[in-house]
Amino acid sequence: MKKFLFAVLMLTGSLAFGQDKLGFTGHNHVALHVKDIQTSAKFYQEVVGMKPIDVPPSLKGRRFWFDLGNGQQLHLLDGRTETIVHDRNGSHIALFVESMDKAEAFLKKQNIQYHKQVRVDGVPQIYFSDPDGYLLEINGDTRTKL
Repeated sequence: MKKFLFAVLMLTGSLAFGQDKLGFTGHNHVALHVKDIQTSAKFYQEVVGMKPIDVPPSLKGRRFWFDLGNGQQLHLLDGRTETIVHDRNGSHIALFVESMDKAEAFLKKQNIQYHKQVRVDGVPQIYFSDPDGYLLEINGDTRTKL
């Protein structure tokens, strides 16, 4: 009987623990604190190719928001004063691209320095920095091959 009660208590404890989680349903946005909002907004729109979306009127000029698709966004926040230093082994934003070859040719044409490597699972990657030093990683879009 004691073993049965112990098992019931453990089971109900496990179920209750599962109910205490946040209820995460998806990713909404990443926010980057940038030094020059206009320079960064231009980079993400013209180099990366992100589509700008409206910000509330009270934030215009201090914020830029971009649509990443699937309900995901990138928010740029003006006013950073610290230096950002990242490397390939640190924090970064990873994005899919249609063609790694076209992306690499574009980076070369824009004279943007980058590092190219192959991930341990065989996926080619390219790393480059935005104007603030935030690291971007691009990969071929493997989702269409699944």
